[in-house]
Amino acid sequence: MVEELNQQKKGNYALPIIIMFALFFMIAFVTGYQNPLGSVIEKMSAGNPMMSQLGTLANFIAYAFMGYPAGKLLQDKGFRVTALWAVTIGFIGVAITYCSGFIVDNQTAVAIYLVGAFVAGFSMCLLNTVVNPMLNSLGKTPNQGNQLVQFGGSFNSLGATLAPVIVGGLLGGAASTISSANPVFYLAMGIFAAAFIVLFFSKLPEAEDLGKPSEKVKVANAFKYSNFTFGVLAIFCYVGLEVGLANWTYQFLEKHEEVKALNDGVSSAAIAGTVCGIYWLLMLVGRFLGGVIGGKVSSRVMLTVAALGAMAFIILGIFADQNLVDFIGFDSNELAFGVVKIPLNAIFFVLCGFFASIMWGAIFNLSVTGLGKYTAVASGIFMVMVCGGGIFPWIQSFVAQSSIINSFWIDFILAGYIFLYALILSRPSKSMPEEPEILVEK
Repeated sequence: MVEELNQQKKGNYALPIIIMFALFFMIAFVTGYQNPLGSVIEKMSAGNPMMSQLGTLANFIAYAFMGYPAGKLLQDKGFRVTALWAVTIGFIGVAITYCSGFIVDNQTAVAIYLVGAFVAGFSMCLLNTVVNPMLNSLGKTPNQGNQLVQFGGSFNSLGATLAPVIVGGLLGGAASTISSANPVFYLAMGIFAAAFIVLFFSKLPEAEDLGKPSEKVKVANAFKYSNFTFGVLAIFCYVGLEVGLANWTYQFLEKHEEVKALNDGVSSAAIAGTVCGIYWLLMLVGRFLGGVIGGKVSSRVMLTVAALGAMAFIILGIFADQNLVDFIGFDSNELAFGVVKIPLNAIFFVLCGFFASIMWGAIFNLSVTGLGKYTAVASGIFMVMVCGGGIFPWIQSFVAQSSIINSFWIDFILAGYIFLYALILSRPSKSMPEEPEILVEK
């Protein structure tokens, strides 16, 4: 009878599960719309290409500040309180971005927009910290919990796929104001508001080890493991590679004169958004296939092949002729997909999404090998290093001022380090360090 009652209680979590899926979607969607909006920010900043990446930088740099506090908040307050804080901050961040569209002075509008992106980044970090373990706890069994996490990851990839397509279509080629994307902000704020209401009135299960005094490991001791130390840098490079490829492929297409001239009726922004959406769609496909073969192929082999594949296609993209070829495009006027012409280079860059898809999981797996109970410390540090997704695309903008194509050499270098990590640096030391001292946090 007790077991049956527990199963019935579990069944009452259908709505919170849906909300978690929606939040998984929002993590990628709110992060993803910074890319197409970057073109608007650039226009509002006298055409400075460096400004196009500041929204992404502000969004990701928040992880550097929030990574550790997010984990501590989850440990001290549990899933429900952390999730409520996350969606509240997310609503505020999107609302600030929305308000920036009503400011007449461009400099002030851009400054407020960047504040909104930074605040939204806090929310994305909190959501990343809480959504995975919460979905896992909402499953009726451990296997169902893992299944929910996998489904959530699919919604995350869907959000990343749709963000550039929808926002690029809304902005069009001539959009020069943030308010052009207002429908996106309405959607985001609506989902955050609905999530808050549902979470507030829901009774969610909490993990037994949350809300209690916890063991705390000296962070410095985790770096005694060489595979972890080099892995931290690999994660930093990976997120920069993943975001940089998408962001600068969008900028390359949106600014390409022949793309503007030879695709009558379809704006370059809409074309760029669709192409980058396919990049994220390939990420989804790659993650699915990685899950299928993950039990048969080692993380080291997968990461080595993925890094080599990314390096090869980046080289092809840099050196390929910029002849235009047929590709899938989205006509924002007709609200329909069709055939458009884009440079061959862009197709090679987009195909890198397939190889980048499995890198996070493989790097994490190789980095925590041998860490045992210090894996939690590693997870927190990895969350901080997500800020690479804002830093490297912004560094890329310095090169892009003279040549966007040549700026992809930075992505090649990042993929090169990941290849080196997979091949050599990820191998654990023969003699593991002694067990570090454990401190009990009171």
